[in-house]
Amino acid sequence: MRVSLFITCLADQLFPEVGVSMVRVLRRLGCDVHFAPEQSCCGQAHYNAGYVPEARRVARSLLDALEGSDHVVTPSGSCAAMLRHSYPTLFEEDGEEAARATALANRTFEFSQFVVNVLRVEDVGATLARSATYQPSCHASRFIGVRSEPLRLLAKVRGLELRALPNAQDCCGFGGLFCVKLPAISSAMAAEKVSHVASSGAEVLVGTDMGCLMNISGQMRAGGSRIEALHLAQVLDSGHADR
Repeated sequence: MRVSLFITCLADQLFPEVGVSMVRVLRRLGCDVHFAPEQSCCGQAHYNAGYVPEARRVARSLLDALEGSDHVVTPSGSCAAMLRHSYPTLFEEDGEEAARATALANRTFEFSQFVVNVLRVEDVGATLARSATYQPSCHASRFIGVRSEPLRLLAKVRGLELRALPNAQDCCGFGGLFCVKLPAISSAMAAEKVSHVASSGAEVLVGTDMGCLMNISGQMRAGGSRIEALHLAQVLDSGHADR
């Protein structure tokens, strides 16, 4: 199975280790993973800010970069939602491009969604002897229906003690441009999320979107917390001899 990695801006620029872990996990599961170096931003920031023509230009370059793959897998439910829901709308009056956008939408998956629902795997052989709590991503859960998949994967990690996160369904306050336009509200939401993470007693916070994890972990570090923030791919890559 040929899989194209769509790394996303945050993972590419700030958290490349997430992409590395994701590739290792997928290769262990038998995937032929490819990376198109010409890929760029998905255009979500432009689109959400109302710059539709600019978003379309950015999106068109990604359509070209990801052409020909069986599946596109990304470590971000937010970016997956952009490709799956907004690309067909962006190009709906654009003839041939509309067909390409719809085809890309249909073969794009968030990482945990792909592993559980396409590869039909829940136990990837990971081991991590720590306590953890899981923060769901708003975009992943509400836009593309990723709800149980991360938890099913975490439940199979040997040695991992999974603890409930109070008010897990609440947003962390990142929200892309939301945290830039309304920083005071965003910061207050993140602070509330940090208090819930701390009350879980977990050593590790696990998430599926680096935007969420970056926002929460920034607040945790500022407050002197030693709770570590890890992307799900990093947890599933733990305990393997080839690391």
